[in-house]
Amino acid sequence: MHPEFRAAFNAAFTNELVSSYAGDLVRRAGREPGFRLAETPVFLTDELTATLEDGARAIVAQLTRPEALVRMKRAIPERWTTPGMDALPSLAQVDFAIVRDNDGRLVPRLIELQGFPSLSAFEVFQSDAWSDALARVNGLPQGPWSPFFSGLSRAGFLDLFRRTIVGDADPEEVVLLDLEPEEQKTAIDFHATRLLLGVDALDPRMLVKEGRRLFRVKEGRRIPVRRIYNRIVFDELIKKDAALPFDFREELDVRWVPHPNWYWTWSKYSLPLLSHETVPKSRYLSEVEVVPKDLTERYVLKPLFSFAGGGVNVDPTPEDLERIPESERGSWCLQEKIAYDPCLVAADGGGVKVEIRMMFFRPDGDAAPTLGLNLCRLSRGKMLGVDFNKDFTWVGSSVALKPA
Repeated sequence: MHPEFRAAFNAAFTNELVSSYAGDLVRRAGREPGFRLAETPVFLTDELTATLEDGARAIVAQLTRPEALVRMKRAIPERWTTPGMDALPSLAQVDFAIVRDNDGRLVPRLIELQGFPSLSAFEVFQSDAWSDALARVNGLPQGPWSPFFSGLSRAGFLDLFRRTIVGDADPEEVVLLDLEPEEQKTAIDFHATRLLLGVDALDPRMLVKEGRRLFRVKEGRRIPVRRIYNRIVFDELIKKDAALPFDFREELDVRWVPHPNWYWTWSKYSLPLLSHETVPKSRYLSEVEVVPKDLTERYVLKPLFSFAGGGVNVDPTPEDLERIPESERGSWCLQEKIAYDPCLVAADGGGVKVEIRMMFFRPDGDAAPTLGLNLCRLSRGKMLGVDFNKDFTWVGSSVALKPA
């Protein structure tokens, strides 16, 4: 963490500063967030920023190898196999925990991958609100602060984001699909997406299917749907047993952004296929012939297809492994434990753990994804999920910023 920026922020910290930031963010996005906002942004050193960027790009490059893609496609369940999969995902996330290595340096360690959207629009407004708030903090560089990578300005990122989601379509012909979008914790991001791109959020059950085409009805008008900004989480879809007007296995005249198959392939399922200094050792449970003697102390048991830490067992026992049926063991992995370092010092002097998501975007026609921006999650609990941080402050949603 950047020691000078952290010291200046903590010295100027007041509840009024945070309240003003949070109110500004809600005004910008047009809705209250469905999750907790942390009381601080994250300030990274140039060294740690470079390590994060290099690691994220190297991991994405490994996942684009043809042999890796062939292996990963085995993860797609037949029931959800969707035609028309593109060569690379249009959106991807690489999540790192910040840990301390043997030399005492702060370094990233991979914890999760997603070929799935994240809170891209929300992060733009969150960064804007913090940038304005930081202008009132003595001792910090004056001027705008940036969450962006790859040399992107705010305008440059919005162009990348727009080309990825909307492409050459009319925004009215693009829909953000999620089940009961107004009820989702991420609804603030859906509102922000509408403000930035003109794309409406819609429940997929509201679509009308005719042949290979999908339509939406807006203010009495039937509008063809050309592109789908796909935010449907399959765990939720399966759990709710929602009846949709289309089948994912059908040939439809729509462009998926990202294509649904990437939900299954660029996921925790990919972890055992990677080899990089930032990647902890991972193995599919189906390939574990001998249970490690140090299982509970050294490993975490993870379901390959879940979100927000659902189903993760941080202290697995041999009995936990035995309870997983043989037919399901290919959908679980054992991963070496990662010891988050409480490296961010809060105003009360306590340490806070940091997780950073590196967010990639690939517009139609681009040969490779572009690293665009980040989001952060802060924690003082045993894990980073909401349930593990209910009684703490300086936890929740944040963003890593640097002077623009």
